[in-house]
Amino acid sequence: MAQGASSGDGRRAQHVPVRALVILLAVQVAIGLGLVVWGTQGFPLPGDDRSGEGASASAAGLAPVATVDRFDGARAFRLLREQVRDYGPRPAGSDASRRLAERLRSLLPRGHFQAIPGWPRLRNVVGRIPGRLPAIVIGAHYDTEAVIPGHVGANDGAAGTAAVVELARDLARVDRGANPRELRFVLFDGEEEPHETDDFLRDGLRGSKAYVAREGDSVRELVLLDYIAERRGLRFPRERGSDQVMWDALRAAAGRVGVGRLFSSQPSGQILDDHTPFTQKGIPAIDLIDFDYPQRDTVRDNLSAVSERSLDAVGEAVLELIRTRP
Repeated sequence: MAQGASSGDGRRAQHVPVRALVILLAVQVAIGLGLVVWGTQGFPLPGDDRSGEGASASAAGLAPVATVDRFDGARAFRLLREQVRDYGPRPAGSDASRRLAERLRSLLPRGHFQAIPGWPRLRNVVGRIPGRLPAIVIGAHYDTEAVIPGHVGANDGAAGTAAVVELARDLARVDRGANPRELRFVLFDGEEEPHETDDFLRDGLRGSKAYVAREGDSVRELVLLDYIAERRGLRFPRERGSDQVMWDALRAAAGRVGVGRLFSSQPSGQILDDHTPFTQKGIPAIDLIDFDYPQRDTVRDNLSAVSERSLDAVGEAVLELIRTRP
């Protein structure tokens, strides 16, 4: 018995380190999975409190929290994440891009495709809320960089696309007064150049050029959403190609919903973007683009670099602008 008891104690002593190793391994696996989810699903970083506000949030570089709740930032961010996670890189004309286009068409009111002449695999995705003409266009591009392997465009493509889709949903429900303007929601294909080039204006912007050629005479103005969801340090100077009157109206709208500090009165350099074909035709436009984005044109433009909080702040400002446009 004594020996048996001793033998039992010996087995118990052997089991302790095995159990400890199992527990340690489980903890390491859990931490590893957590980091993977954190990096791919866009969970907030420490201190990125989506509900907090005040001086500490501003000091941390977080976007302000809007004082109204008309734009569904959580739903918009789910669509941003879906584009990145479920479709991956989405260069214009790719199978992933064409599958995404089918999904986006189903989400827009009266959603349909518009062909892009000369590019048979490319197509703009267009939705509409009827009203009086000329129309207001709210746009973004849904393709990602073709010349950067692995580029998933969380901010450069997915953010603007998600915001346009959500604005279409939410603007359909808000009061815009009697006889409001027609709203068009256009997701441009082929914004990014298809190959290395020294002339972006010539080789890129394929979807917006086609749209202006076909529909420009019925458009009053364009609000373009591009880099709008940067997690920290989000800030919009007025891009020099953007209409001053419209920009002032945007800043006033942002102030009314509590996110005015995102939009500066100071101008920045002119950027060639999907608003350029519109302005070249004489159509007033503004480009919401935080071009000072550290992950720009890299594979680091992923879900870890964007946030629901930023996306929501911009969405609320644009919704207020469109809601009050004459």
